[in-house]
Amino acid sequence: MSTAPTPEPAPAEQPSEPRRPTGPPRPPTALVFDDPLDQQSSDDTDDGWGERAAGSGGSAADLARFLDEKPPHHI
Repeated sequence: MSTAPTPEPAPAEQPSEPRRPTGPPRPPTALVFDDPLDQQSSDDTDDGWGERAAGSGGSAADLARFLDEKPPHHI
């Protein structure tokens, strides 16, 4: 056993004031009782589903599209 004095734990630092958000206070969020199924979602549109731009039509473009979209078991 040692005869040295045991050090006392350091006091915990406490902030003098709690931090507050800057800027004007926001109003509370209002409850909305609308039917969510009445609104159109992004999945209800054709945007982003891999459509090609309507451009030059022709047999070469059709062949290129066919080869790009051909399933692996048709190689």
